[in-house]
Amino acid sequence: MKLLILGGTRFLGRALVETAVAGNHQVTLFNRGQSNPDLYPEIEQIHGDRDGGLGALNGRRWDAAVDTCGYVPRVVGDSARLLADAVGHYTFISTISVYADPSLHNMDENAPLGTLEDETVEEIDGGSYGPLKVLCENVVTEAMNGRALHVRSGLLVGPHDPTDRFTYWPERVARGGTVLAPGAPDAPVQFIDVRDLAAWTIKATEAQLHGAYNITGPAFKLSMHAVLETAKAAMQSDAEFIWVDDDFLLANEVGAYTEMPLWVPSDSAGFGTVNINKGLAAGLSFRPLADTIRDTFAWSQTRPAAYKWRGGLTAERETELLNAWMEQ
Repeated sequence: MKLLILGGTRFLGRALVETAVAGNHQVTLFNRGQSNPDLYPEIEQIHGDRDGGLGALNGRRWDAAVDTCGYVPRVVGDSARLLADAVGHYTFISTISVYADPSLHNMDENAPLGTLEDETVEEIDGGSYGPLKVLCENVVTEAMNGRALHVRSGLLVGPHDPTDRFTYWPERVARGGTVLAPGAPDAPVQFIDVRDLAAWTIKATEAQLHGAYNITGPAFKLSMHAVLETAKAAMQSDAEFIWVDDDFLLANEVGAYTEMPLWVPSDSAGFGTVNINKGLAAGLSFRPLADTIRDTFAWSQTRPAAYKWRGGLTAERETELLNAWMEQ
């Protein structure tokens, strides 16, 4: 398969490239050449800006395209319309944040989608991110006349994650000692190793699947307690978990998903119970959680000692919160 990847040099893009190359596909990357420009010297790279600089793609043809970095419908629409006659299939990486009500459990692909009062908005924040992805899906579907797959991804984790929204836990548990554990131990948690999502996406693109698929994991109910205990075993740690409830975390303005990775308040708990039956029926599979934890930790150890974390509690903040919890 001749495959065009929009992006391709960061996190999911890297995993897609490596999966496609391993599958003997002929890969071309289109990006600005700014992120990790020396990463794939053996792969054809076309440089341009998808916001007004798509001209370098004119006159070329591929079997399929995968759009890893589309967030604004105007820009995504330009790419999809340009490629409509140049590719047979278009895979758009979307998100489970498209759904309107994060409190709903077992949301399948037919759950109500988020909307924007002003659909011309292009500023991306917590309120607009999901609805903008909905509009992106719509413009891709229209441009490709139904030849489009929308991968509604859950939280991506694993090596090369720039967000630290999962990496915090292998690192923190490995340090051991008293660890603040967020929310209820049995709270449901969902995420997917970026390499598993990449593997499914390439296979689904080969098969020219179309429509929306929720792609997160695992295939069973995973609790926060199980995540932390698996990390403890994988890291051979002496960590002791102190469970701190939602009300305390909210009262102390602890940031969900960012400052406290994997934790969301109970009113958003639907994000931990998304229905993935459609993806499972289409071959979605997962590596063991312990492997993801060990691989993520090993990669994190290659980062510079002065690396500034983008997610997770600082040691001082964690101690402060634990002390306040014990004293109440």
